[in-house]
Amino acid sequence: MDQLRIGHGYDVHAFTTGDHVMVCGVRIPHSRGIRAHSDGDVALHALCDALLGAAALPDIGQLFPDTDPAWSGADSRQLLARVMQRLDDGGLRPLHADLTVVAERPRLKAHVPDMRAVLATDLSLPTDRVNIKATTSEGLGALGREEGIAAHAVVLLCPRTAAA
Repeated sequence: MDQLRIGHGYDVHAFTTGDHVMVCGVRIPHSRGIRAHSDGDVALHALCDALLGAAALPDIGQLFPDTDPAWSGADSRQLLARVMQRLDDGGLRPLHADLTVVAERPRLKAHVPDMRAVLATDLSLPTDRVNIKATTSEGLGALGREEGIAAHAVVLLCPRTAAA
């Protein structure tokens, strides 16, 4: 068990004009969009940083900088796939992922089963090892004023050869 690694990630994006947001790879209708260089999926960005942190690798800002036109409009699931490849190359794999998305709107509860299914597939985990929670900030701060959306992610990694 001394080979277990834990990582935490956080991301936040402001709202802008648009008609949907991407959360955990799921397109969710909304009266606003996300201001971001990529598709702005805060949950996947937080998850990528948690995975990279647990593996002691550079964060997504270093790997996929917003100054690089190659990542303009990028699908965050592709970023996650690249992160997963780096973990695999380093002999690591996720055991469990736990995410919390913070937003007053859109309401996410109805989308959680779809989000869990996407992440379970992308992480090669059973759905009972992927947890997603949606909460609000009770009207406090920028998120409470519906200026944006944020996410936290915590992951547990182990060597690829370790028993599950």
